[in-house]
Amino acid sequence: MAQFGKASSKRGKASYSYSIIGMALVLFLFGIMGWFFLNIKKTGDYLKERIQVHAYLNSNINKKKDSVTIDSVMTYLKQQPYINSPDSIEYVDKSKAIQKWEAENDSSWKDFLINNPLPESIDFYVKAEYVKDTSLRSIEQSLRSQFPGTIADFKYPVEVVNKVSGYVKTGGLIFLLISIILTVLVIFSIDNTIRLAMFSNRFLIKTMQMVGATRGFIAKPMVQRAVINGLIASALAIFCLRSFVSIIEGFMPEFKELGKESGLNYLYLMIILVGILISVISTYRAVIKYLKLKLDDLY
Repeated sequence: MAQFGKASSKRGKASYSYSIIGMALVLFLFGIMGWFFLNIKKTGDYLKERIQVHAYLNSNINKKKDSVTIDSVMTYLKQQPYINSPDSIEYVDKSKAIQKWEAENDSSWKDFLINNPLPESIDFYVKAEYVKDTSLRSIEQSLRSQFPGTIADFKYPVEVVNKVSGYVKTGGLIFLLISIILTVLVIFSIDNTIRLAMFSNRFLIKTMQMVGATRGFIAKPMVQRAVINGLIASALAIFCLRSFVSIIEGFMPEFKELGKESGLNYLYLMIILVGILISVISTYRAVIKYLKLKLDDLY
């Protein structure tokens, strides 16, 4: 009997090791998908916040009040919630406008134009959630009403705004769907892994029941072990995920600029919760299942 118990214990430990490794691999894949999902949104936000908006100034503004008007517009913009960074607001006079034009185009226009035709403008970037046609039009109307006669035109790359918004929305939906499918697969994979681990302990569970142990007494140490296993598997998965992210960021530093530690921390917390919760539920279900079976059905 002692030999049976010792052999059963050894088999149980081996099974726990396999289940921990199996859970860690599944949680690691879950973490990779979660990280990609986070970066899809961040990449979209990053691209949106690189779209510059131009508020072109009216050339008929009274020159004496010119600097006052420009300062007023810039001060007003810095106080608005849609501005991405107050430091990015830039007043572009005619000389700067020429420099920008020549950097992006040729300077042959100087051969047949004497005067500088380029208008002055105030350029700025808005937060990602405001980079959509309706929000930008509202910003334009707000500026025009706040400073009547000052804003001659309001320009932003409409096609780029619409395309980026469309791509981000489509990519987000695709990854959300994949994440839901993967989450379901993760749950079933971990559940099956733990049930296989508990299979080696079925005789121990039944023996404890036959000598009069209550359901709670039998389940308690196994549920506690499940919590420990879930924590170990989650820790291994997080370690592998962090190493994976570090390698990716080493090859592509732009991912480091996109990433926020808070987002990864939430992902790590999710991995821990999923690992522990599924491990505990699956273990408890397996214990109850073997308690309900007859002794002959265990073979």
